[in-house]
Amino acid sequence: MKTGEAIAEILKREGIEILFGYPVNSIFEYVAKAGIKPIIVRQERIGLHMADALSRLSSGKKIGAFAMQSGPGTENAFGGVAQAYSESVPLLVLPGGYDRRLENVDPNFSSVKNFAHVSKSVEQLTSGMDIGNVFRRAFTQLRNGRGGPCIVELPKDVWSEDVPADFDYKPVITTRYAPDAESVKAAAELLKNAKRPVLYVGQGVHYAQAWPQVKALAELLGTPVCTSLEGKSAFPETHQLALGSGGAAMPKMVRSFLDNSDVIFGIGCSFGETPFGVQMPRGKIIIHATLDTKHLNKDVEARVGLIGDAGLTLDALLDVLRKDIPANRDRAATVKEIADMRTEWMATWLPKLTSDETPLTPYRVINDLMNTVDVANTIITHDAGSPRDQLTPFWKSTTPLSYIGWGKTTQLGYGLGLAMGAKLACPDKLCINVWGDAAIGFTGMDFETAVRYKIPILSILFNNFSMACELPIMEYSTKAYRSTDISGNYADFAKALGGYGERVTTPDQIIPAIKRGMQKNAEGVPVLLEFITSQELAQSRWPYKG
Repeated sequence: MKTGEAIAEILKREGIEILFGYPVNSIFEYVAKAGIKPIIVRQERIGLHMADALSRLSSGKKIGAFAMQSGPGTENAFGGVAQAYSESVPLLVLPGGYDRRLENVDPNFSSVKNFAHVSKSVEQLTSGMDIGNVFRRAFTQLRNGRGGPCIVELPKDVWSEDVPADFDYKPVITTRYAPDAESVKAAAELLKNAKRPVLYVGQGVHYAQAWPQVKALAELLGTPVCTSLEGKSAFPETHQLALGSGGAAMPKMVRSFLDNSDVIFGIGCSFGETPFGVQMPRGKIIIHATLDTKHLNKDVEARVGLIGDAGLTLDALLDVLRKDIPANRDRAATVKEIADMRTEWMATWLPKLTSDETPLTPYRVINDLMNTVDVANTIITHDAGSPRDQLTPFWKSTTPLSYIGWGKTTQLGYGLGLAMGAKLACPDKLCINVWGDAAIGFTGMDFETAVRYKIPILSILFNNFSMACELPIMEYSTKAYRSTDISGNYADFAKALGGYGERVTTPDQIIPAIKRGMQKNAEGVPVLLEFITSQELAQSRWPYKG
């Protein structure tokens, strides 16, 4: 057996069913012959985004895989790898490489050197005889611990090499680990005696599939729950104890309850400090449950650290707490406080959510969308900038993994690939991406990929003919040079690429257009609905008071 055949066999045994990418990379021919479907995109970053969604929506049980050519293809892929690294998504990335003798010759682009700081592991396959060890190391990193991209560079001159005669690769094992008992007891004692605890949930709960345990803990303690953008949908946002999710924009309840808490229990989160996350108030007792020791005490000081799988951590914590709290605590006062604050907050936003103005307000489109689709059977994601900040506070996720949240590096154009990958992972779900006229400029041509592979997504586009986020900081350049102006008829663009496109300009047509789009999806057609919206800035971050 030669190297290419062996790699394809390894991928097949590890459960890889789709290889996303852009040629030329010899691996595509080998995997196709092995029964693995190649999906070829228009540009590298989109293929990585599709693989990203595949990993997320299986909670890492299936691994998204991507391959690209050496040189320019590998260079173009860098942003997608960096995005997955910032979101801790397990991805197998197989860049082509130069002949091994040219690996370190300037100006050849070395994956091993250049991807090292945006990957969990990176290695070059230096010999066909070592193929089992190299891929065993990569898949072990992919299936254990905190997620991240793992890179195996495939040099051009390695394909024809022989593999060991006794080659018989076996899929790697997956392990889970839990925090020590004393730390669990210390955390339980703090939570048991807290006056105003808040549970802050991150995406580690998704990977551990620890949704029932989060709900059980919240109800046992009568504790309100908020999530990070990545953790959104880990706790039903229609629950009486739900505060919503936090990011650059967030419901008033998130900021208020965190600021007035005495104990904050972060589970499956990094507490990473980012302009697009929830800033933690100072002076609080922090319990931090995380899979990775590198996150402990990184941006917030933890009183107790619980290192391990979110599910095992919560199981251990619930066992200890139930010895002293045999029945769910009375949560009536907390529920009333949340409900009263939500009513007050929503009253200030209802005029936007139900506005009949034209151009349309994005909030009206979001509200009508949420009230038209079956939210429980929908997977939705956003793009960077205004669409993210307009959507996340108001979309109420009710089922796990029904929302793909992200935000640390905030690359424009990320949402399209996530929606396509989601549809491949969950073909029976309605898969939606919400983006703006800036984001489509980065990855819009890959709408044709959805058409070509018959991936029927529902793409919701806000067109306000402007880079609205930049208006406050580019006032003079906009006035003098129109620097923030952008334009296009994106519904016609979608039609030109073979999909269904529709431009909507009046409020009375929002819901009918969404219904027509859903019908086209049911017929197997990708849809782009273009809503002409006002140049309205997203909800600002609630002022942080330390």
